[in-house]
Amino acid sequence: MRLIALGLCAALGWAPMQCASDPSPAERRYETPGEALYGLAEQFKAKGDEAAWRSTLEYLVARYPNSRHAKMAKDDLAGAAPAGKPAGAKASGGK
Repeated sequence: MRLIALGLCAALGWAPMQCASDPSPAERRYETPGEALYGLAEQFKAKGDEAAWRSTLEYLVARYPNSRHAKMAKDDLAGAAPAGKPAGAKASGGK
């Protein structure tokens, strides 16, 4: 009986530990909400719909602020022209 118990303990000791962790992005089988929204924003941008692009990125940042795609969205928004102004327009000085 001791031999069986010892064998069972050894088998359990060698068994892989099951830890709760997220798989790497390359191994995931699903899209995260942030990833889907960022992809949607990129589609809007490719079609020339800047208002939808900006709105989608702003929603992504507000709804999923800790997402890695939220950081990318913030960077994209920071590098974009202010809403309503063309990308090549200069800011007008008041003096």
